[in-house]
Amino acid sequence: MKKVSIRTLMLVTLLALYSCGPDRVDYDPGIPDDYGHLTDIHNYREWGVYNVHDPSCIKADNGYYYLYSTDAIYWPEGAVRESDTIDVGYIQVRRSPDLVNWEFIGWAFESIPEDALRHIREASGGREPHNLWAPYTKKWNDEYRLYYSASLFGANTSYIGLATSNSPEGPWKQMGCVVKTFSDDPPNAIDPSVVTDPESGRQWMHYGSYFGGMYVLELDPETGLALNEGELGSVVARRAEGETRIIEAPEVIYNPENGLYYYFVSYDPLFSHYNIRVGRSENPEGPYYDYFGRDLADEENNLPMITYPYRFEGHPGWAGVGHNAALYDDGRFFVMHQGRLAPGNHMMVLHVREVFWTEDDWPVLSPQRYAGVPQTSVSEGEIAGSWEKIRLREVEDTVTLWQGQIPPGGWHYDTLLFNNSERIHFSEDGTVLDKPGLNWTMEENLIILADAQNNSAETLLVFRGWDWENNRETVLFSGLSDEGFGIWGKRIDKD
Repeated sequence: MKKVSIRTLMLVTLLALYSCGPDRVDYDPGIPDDYGHLTDIHNYREWGVYNVHDPSCIKADNGYYYLYSTDAIYWPEGAVRESDTIDVGYIQVRRSPDLVNWEFIGWAFESIPEDALRHIREASGGREPHNLWAPYTKKWNDEYRLYYSASLFGANTSYIGLATSNSPEGPWKQMGCVVKTFSDDPPNAIDPSVVTDPESGRQWMHYGSYFGGMYVLELDPETGLALNEGELGSVVARRAEGETRIIEAPEVIYNPENGLYYYFVSYDPLFSHYNIRVGRSENPEGPYYDYFGRDLADEENNLPMITYPYRFEGHPGWAGVGHNAALYDDGRFFVMHQGRLAPGNHMMVLHVREVFWTEDDWPVLSPQRYAGVPQTSVSEGEIAGSWEKIRLREVEDTVTLWQGQIPPGGWHYDTLLFNNSERIHFSEDGTVLDKPGLNWTMEENLIILADAQNNSAETLLVFRGWDWENNRETVLFSGLSDEGFGIWGKRIDKD
């Protein structure tokens, strides 16, 4: 028998104590959901994950993650909006060493670019935008490129511009217009996302919102501007009832693990039922196909749906969980989006979620926000116990929409407007309590829920994470139903 030294035994014991005892690593982010105490403009340095809307994220050469977002700020009654000592700019900028703790470092621009202002004035009869929307950033060679949108709410007199810098923190040099639209154009020139073919180096911008669907336009990689000036491109995604229902915020990312491009897009009112759908393609410019093989350019409602306003026990709920960024980081994928805190749905909090992949290469999201908990294997013994489970579904609007959005004063809190969790208990013998005919087994990182009565089964990916509602580490699952809707779960009884 091989001898084991006293030093080795001591090291093993210390590691066991570190991982299981009172000194184990605590991943509690310590970030409250409600930031009403920080809304005064003098507190902007402490905004961190707060006031985040329409994010875009990049990992820079200095090791930091940088997040750029729309100029959206929650102003409750009585909050200080202006200050003689603070110069509020345009496009919020944050950075983080770990995707959990974010530092607000300021604004990218001091003013709205003059070329964008000029176009909006001329196209709208003298009206002016008051902020910039939906930035998108990418690194190309030695240059950081920051795309941004200028528009008027409820109109497609819009402009997507480009600024560049040799640093993710600026200063930014304005390079001009990529694409602009007028009131009689089919698309709306906002919400840019740029994707590159890794083999040919060709680039495309996907953009659009509500009016006419999502468009794709080829870019000149050397300049980052349109390959053919003045072109609008072609339709790549629409939806059913497109004249009254929202589709917007395309985000396209390449998966080098399987060679496919994934097209994330948001449906429905950003203030309430905002949700994320996804399609995929072998080509960056499309066509993109959904879970059932339907072309996203057809006027249908596409699936899968991988987020929807939700509510776990002990929490008022999260609405507006859409308009996402997507990040590939050394073999792992993440999605970032806003979450609007119920019951008021005014506070906008950054949600970072890790992406997991089904056996047939569809992305599903963690039901909980990312907190840095390491992804070690989950044993079968950790599955038995009580869980909360959410089956994502669509909820009908309770008011008449205006251009696909909830009109002012139209939101009234009701827990029935969320996807609520239900209790489910996995027994050690492989049955599910109170669910006759439902049994579970575990295969590697998967839970198989077999329903003998309906002759069906659900396959759920299992992983570790942080339970933000109960402030503890736990085991989570995520998957897709046969109908193309996300399934989320978290174990809630303590170890």
